[in-house]
Amino acid sequence: MRALRLYAGPAARRHIERHGLQACDVGVIPAAAGGPKGLILGPLDRFIFGRWLPGGAQPVHLVGASIGAWRMAAGCLPEPVPAFELLEHGYIHSELKAPPGRRLPTPQQMSDTFAQNLRSMFDGRVAQILGHPRYRLHVLTSRGRHLLAREGRTRTAAGYLGAALSNAVHRRAMGAWLERVVFSGPAGPAGALAPLPFAPHDYPTRQVALTPDNFFAAMQASGSIPFLLQAVHDIAGAPRGAYWDGGITDYHLHLHYRALESIATQEDRAPTEAEKGLKSATQPGALVLYPHFQRAVVPGWLDKPWRWRHRASRALDAMLVLAPAPEWVASLPGAKLPDRTDLQRLPAAERVRVWSQAVAAARQLADEFEHWLAAPDPRLVLAL
Repeated sequence: MRALRLYAGPAARRHIERHGLQACDVGVIPAAAGGPKGLILGPLDRFIFGRWLPGGAQPVHLVGASIGAWRMAAGCLPEPVPAFELLEHGYIHSELKAPPGRRLPTPQQMSDTFAQNLRSMFDGRVAQILGHPRYRLHVLTSRGRHLLAREGRTRTAAGYLGAALSNAVHRRAMGAWLERVVFSGPAGPAGALAPLPFAPHDYPTRQVALTPDNFFAAMQASGSIPFLLQAVHDIAGAPRGAYWDGGITDYHLHLHYRALESIATQEDRAPTEAEKGLKSATQPGALVLYPHFQRAVVPGWLDKPWRWRHRASRALDAMLVLAPAPEWVASLPGAKLPDRTDLQRLPAAERVRVWSQAVAAARQLADEFEHWLAAPDPRLVLAL
């Protein structure tokens, strides 16, 4: 494989060594925040949801923040491939011009356009998303507390300064300013709230039902970057307050994915520490499959400067990350993935060309993953 790299936690690597990888092995798919970087995962999304994952019958929890929430909602539609193509095209070709005297569009402009795009893509289709027979959608948001309970120029700036300083001391301390609120769809036709596919003990967390009444507000909140977009206030069915981008609390979804059962049950031995919590290979849904744009799984947006927090932990033992090889990324236009800096440094036509070229090149990621699945070689699986 020249473009794609596979990185796995110890329990996931052991599973692949013994059993390979099949669609029925996947129980959770996370989808990170990261803006335009997520475009590079479009071909993988189309292959996984359009051709490979339908080969299983088990429930799969889809956990998304920001653009990741859009991707996972698209994956819940009856025909996911056209939905992913529409999302990709709209993201690449959208253009907002800043008013005279401003370098960037106003937050209201950004929020209004975001809301229009959500409606154009998902209006009339929410029941299909929430009623998917196998997929359980979880949309992550960040709810402000104290100063951040309502949006305002001064209080928002002061509140996020407090959040950043608290996070520098300890990630959980940031919970005094921002809490994780997960909007979860139903667990199948019965309508009961789907359980969280991760243990929420790492950070202050609430779970709220994702319904037709709050779907658009929750999705908009999940992508509302502070200072660039407006917060979403008082979402129906959820605690009152200001809701922002889910990537603030959970940038790359470094979550304690729920313990299942151990693959050691097939052997006459006790499970290792790494295997504790992983489901038997004879049962579906053992692994966390993570199409990602890099190897590191960074906990929160404010953790980006703290590189020691980027390391893998036991929370990711059952995870398989699919990520572009750094050497392949260096071959893309500008020798990097699409990112938000392109919006300011490139003319619109040039940005569209560069992003389109990167996404076209990313088909190699999906092709190589499909080829590897035909004969899974554990020697190509690197340590996460």
